[in-house]
Amino acid sequence: MLNIAVLVSGGGTNLQALIDAEKAGKIENGKISVVVASKPGVYALERAKNAGIEGIVLARSDYENVDAYSEALENLLKEMHTDLIVLAGFMTITNEKFTKAFENKIINVHPALIPSFCGKGYYGLHVHEAALARGVKVSGATVHFVNEVCDGGPIILQKAVPVEQGDTPETLQRRIMEQAEWKILPQAVSLFCAGKLSVNGSIVTIKE
Repeated sequence: MLNIAVLVSGGGTNLQALIDAEKAGKIENGKISVVVASKPGVYALERAKNAGIEGIVLARSDYENVDAYSEALENLLKEMHTDLIVLAGFMTITNEKFTKAFENKIINVHPALIPSFCGKGYYGLHVHEAALARGVKVSGATVHFVNEVCDGGPIILQKAVPVEQGDTPETLQRRIMEQAEWKILPQAVSLFCAGKLSVNGSIVTIKE
């Protein structure tokens, strides 16, 4: 069984989707062994506690800069013998050394169809505000590996979700979470843990 660390900064809805998938036996050969929060008191830690998963606070505010925080996080995850890191609403920046230390072992879910509405400044409701302002008829979610480029790593899975007339950023966000994020994130984690993902440059191939 591979050890999965889930990194969080907020309520942990994507974490809950992973917990539910693991409980239902939908994550092959993987187990969430630790949840690491970048700030104390977030509800994601309560979700971890309720599921019997160890929760650790590694507060960004306790570290002088990105490099110091990234080093502490890298050391912690290596001590925990982490095989896969999942960013589930993790809003803290790490440095290039961190991403290279876990190359093709960090995955993130982004609430849009990359390369649309992604990169610096596109997070949370900002993504959906931009999509609605552009008048797109379809949005969705992307699960990708993390590299040194913001939202620029190899794409693992994508799922489209319709934009409906009268949508607000909040209603679109909810639909994308329910219909896309909560489905493809556990699926991607399971594929990784089962050894079914092959990365060649920017291309991810799913093995049969």
